[in-house]
Amino acid sequence: MKKAFQRRCMSCNAKKNKYELIRVVRTKDNKVIVDITGRMEGRGAYICKNKECLEKAIKTNRIFKVLKTNIDKKIYEDIRGVIIDNASTE
Repeated sequence: MKKAFQRRCMSCNAKKNKYELIRVVRTKDNKVIVDITGRMEGRGAYICKNKECLEKAIKTNRIFKVLKTNIDKKIYEDIRGVIIDNASTE
């Protein structure tokens, strides 16, 4: 049986399976992208699939601190879209 990879949410610090979190990636050319597949190359950060964690991360500027690059507002909207899609499938 395969071991489930554990990652920590950058907002609430909860430790969860990698596939239960949303991955945000800073690529080599400093672009920030929401990584749906979880396999993109670059510096990754994980966040829970709920609005509370996203709002806390925005308020504390946590994604900027973890990825060490400026975060466009479009990235926050992309994460919100993934959260909404996830909520509608559950």
